[in-house]
Amino acid sequence: MIAAQAALETRMLLRHGEQLLLTVVIPTLLLVLFSTIEIVDTGDGARVDFLTPGVLALAVVSTAFTGQAIATGFERRYGVLKRLGASPLPRWGLLCGKTCAVLVTLALQTVLLTGTAWALGWSPHGNPLAPAALMLLGAAAFSGLGLLMAGTLRAEATLAAANLVFILLLLGGGVIVPLENFPGAVRTVLELLPVSALSTGLREVLRDGAAMPWAQAGILAVWSVLSLGAAARFFRWE
Repeated sequence: MIAAQAALETRMLLRHGEQLLLTVVIPTLLLVLFSTIEIVDTGDGARVDFLTPGVLALAVVSTAFTGQAIATGFERRYGVLKRLGASPLPRWGLLCGKTCAVLVTLALQTVLLTGTAWALGWSPHGNPLAPAALMLLGAAAFSGLGLLMAGTLRAEATLAAANLVFILLLLGGGVIVPLENFPGAVRTVLELLPVSALSTGLREVLRDGAAMPWAQAGILAVWSVLSLGAAARFFRWE
């Protein structure tokens, strides 16, 4: 039942034009635009080597947080979740199905973005298992935040808040603009955000060839536990 629900959730996501714009088109356009045109100073080295890890982190945000929060929020408003909650599929199974759909979509995004980056001259380093682990932790953290928002706010508020948070994280999460460009006190706070930990950790591995960045992995693990715990505690099905 969970596999069938995951397949249904994935098909619904891939057929939704606005969701595809958010999860696929925007990250790809940002990668191509900022890699080919010097709009932001990304420091030494090729711009694509700096930008690709950040855009991969943004893909996690767009799928696990923004897209999932908006879709789940409107499903809750229209009573879809209430009806599914009364079906033979248990409620935890519904959430597992949504999580699987997020992971499938994220895998497709990763293939598209890495292929685009390679075409732009990207040269990754490090063990690929470390970025995979970081992205899974990031997906868990942002899934919890997305479900928490969708399960506690009205659908219209979720739509506005999720898009606003997406823009703020794009600008201040180390995705496009290096965190070094921010003042010291602001930078200290930004480094504790899950998107900053994810983009920095991916950059340390893929650009600098470092081993697993345990500090960033720890931050993501803490966010995962807190967000998923809060979503489980406060999520309202109707």
